[in-house]
Amino acid sequence: MLRLQTPLADRYVDAPAEELAERIAAAKATLGDRLFILGHHYQREEVMVWADARGDSFRLSVLAQQQTAAEFIVFCGVHFMAESADILTGDHQKVVLPDLNAGCSMADMADIDSVEEAWESLAEVTDIERLVPITYMNSSADLKAFVGRHGGAVCTSTNARGVLEWALNREDGPKAKQVLFFPDQHLGRNTGYQMGFTEADMAVWNPRKDLGGLTDQQAKDATFLLWKGHCSVHQRFRPEHIEAFRAEHPDGLVVVHPECAHDVCELADQVGSTDYIIRAVESAAPGTVIGVGTEIHLVQRLAAETPDKTVVSLDPLVCPCSTMFRIDAPHLCWTLEQLVAGEVVNQITVDPDTAEWARVALQRMLDIT
Repeated sequence: MLRLQTPLADRYVDAPAEELAERIAAAKATLGDRLFILGHHYQREEVMVWADARGDSFRLSVLAQQQTAAEFIVFCGVHFMAESADILTGDHQKVVLPDLNAGCSMADMADIDSVEEAWESLAEVTDIERLVPITYMNSSADLKAFVGRHGGAVCTSTNARGVLEWALNREDGPKAKQVLFFPDQHLGRNTGYQMGFTEADMAVWNPRKDLGGLTDQQAKDATFLLWKGHCSVHQRFRPEHIEAFRAEHPDGLVVVHPECAHDVCELADQVGSTDYIIRAVESAAPGTVIGVGTEIHLVQRLAAETPDKTVVSLDPLVCPCSTMFRIDAPHLCWTLEQLVAGEVVNQITVDPDTAEWARVALQRMLDIT
């Protein structure tokens, strides 16, 4: 998805780190309680140090909702996260994304036109009244609104199982036979396995092919129709990474995110959300060597904050989230100084109709879990 970020002036790009820190501190102090900065776990340290709260995408949006006194919510994350914050916060609040080019490649793999086309195609071959759409939190506001309109719900990596169990056993309509899960196929597949299903119950929907690349029978028979999407960071982790870690650390602990491929999750000792990974590291015995399968900035932060353990990335190439990485000290400084000057830049807004139906989908998730 194309987003155009205004190039920064030299006074931001060329400024030394120490000067940027002083200017950020000054702007933050000037704005005071009018400002609340959110920092996603994957942010780089030069940004995270200024966060008033840190967490995963949904937790941060809920925290933003609770900051009713703050006029400006600066979300150091990616575009879909800022959208969720705008949906949940009040009309008097303005949500700002420091760099408009901070998107999410996974979220961009499912767009509203492709999802609506898939829905129409499936309606021709299956009982659409018994198909429930579920979207991962890592999706655009219009996809959240789509599932809200069609009786579905949003899920997070923490509550995906609960939401999928609700979808297949709902009591507020015809008993569901199928789930269309987007945009991350791996979270859907791993959760399906946790629920006792097998690969025979799943089919990958490729939006670039007619009927998702499936036969009519395949589309009818699959309990889980999994959108062909993935996280560019988590898909990098492979079984050989775990094998290499275990060869070097036979007593080590392997913890990975459920956005990793199923063959990786099968080999891990523990699988869970970002918050789960943090708790797993914190609760591990002192001296434990922990191989983590998630974004490198979080891994490095965990290593620094738990010096009694050895925390390493399973991926030797330590690939960061390239879109999350776009937000840096210069962009944060620019954003805050513009706010001090009375100009709101990079405001993220969701139109009222989309926001209303997206809130329906989010509320269903909260009611379920």
